[in-house]
Amino acid sequence: MSKRSRSVAAGAKKNKQEWPLVVYLWVLGLGFGGYLVVGEFVLGNRPHPMHWAAGLVGGLLGIPLGWLWYRWRGDVL
Repeated sequence: MSKRSRSVAAGAKKNKQEWPLVVYLWVLGLGFGGYLVVGEFVLGNRPHPMHWAAGLVGGLLGIPLGWLWYRWRGDVL
């Protein structure tokens, strides 16, 4: 049997892009801040799922803001 030819080197892997650290920091910061500030202090009398929704909205808002920061200033490391 003959050997099969490979078009890609044996050790080469597909370059998988990860999100930059600054995006994760914005998501965590705004998610936690949204939960504490908006959820606990502003919506303190409301049902508890409103607190979680405030944290979720803050975290989702952190994704585009983190990417904008990354494009403008670069990563934090």
